[in-house]
Amino acid sequence: MLADRGFFPLSELDGFCGSDSILGGHPEYGMVPGVEASTGALGHGLSIGVGLALAARMRERNYRTFVLLGDGEINEGSVWEAAMGAAKHGLDNLVAMIDYNKLQSYGPTDYVLPLEPLADKWRSFGFAVQELNGHDVGALRTVLKQVPAVPGKPTAIICHTVKGKGLPPAESNADWHHKNKLSDSELDAIRVAVGDF
Repeated sequence: MLADRGFFPLSELDGFCGSDSILGGHPEYGMVPGVEASTGALGHGLSIGVGLALAARMRERNYRTFVLLGDGEINEGSVWEAAMGAAKHGLDNLVAMIDYNKLQSYGPTDYVLPLEPLADKWRSFGFAVQELNGHDVGALRTVLKQVPAVPGKPTAIICHTVKGKGLPPAESNADWHHKNKLSDSELDAIRVAVGDF
């Protein structure tokens, strides 16, 4: 998306995760044009989002802050500390969107660190919670038009998804979490899936 928007040349994408590339596994502030905060280690996005949402309130600015979180990422303790802070301050201008595909880099979330009952966890931290099929763009539009879901509360939108949906070799396959080199047969399968022949 940043390349499409002109922050850096599209040719940079060819070097993704290469030793001399600006594009590592986690985007770095100051290294990648358009990236406003470094994201590795995981778990800091919600804390940053809470700060942005609080700043909007303090400056009397009318904008919302959206934070995209992976289900493996929410195993991090700082996520839950940020959630408590968001609820304490009644940040109804904050929306946490959770990609709940139930796979992390090294296995299913229920094996690595079970998250259920996920919706109840977010509610217990003071969030208004919506759940939906994360692949249903119409449902996403409808829910996003209704934020804040409850005035005075931050919103958590749990998007039930399938990792790699639409690409048969990647679908529900944790081995594709850090994949940056593709075989010719994998590229052919992707081309067929997206209709690029």
